[in-house]
Amino acid sequence: MNIQQMLKRAQALQAKMSKAQEELKTKELIGSSGGGKVKVTMNGAQEVTAISIDPEVVNRDEADLLEDLVLTAFKDARAKVTKLVEDEMGRVTGGAGLPPGLF
Repeated sequence: MNIQQMLKRAQALQAKMSKAQEELKTKELIGSSGGGKVKVTMNGAQEVTAISIDPEVVNRDEADLLEDLVLTAFKDARAKVTKLVEDEMGRVTGGAGLPPGLF
């Protein structure tokens, strides 16, 4: 394979990856904790788009518990989005063997 062919392939791959990243921004996943009482919605760009808290878990004497529930829901949403991004980019790159965590 010559340099020109490699550059064309790299440009095509870059275009596919850009398109996939734009599509990921439109996908939303929900992380939850407390049996679904606290939910964090995050898009494929790892932007939090919504937080939902059931009034049952709001107790001023247990603010630390609510903080833990929100943090756990956030981590759950981020883990789901990370997996979605890795899966989508793996599909786009066709298993090109790019380093894990690159996206």
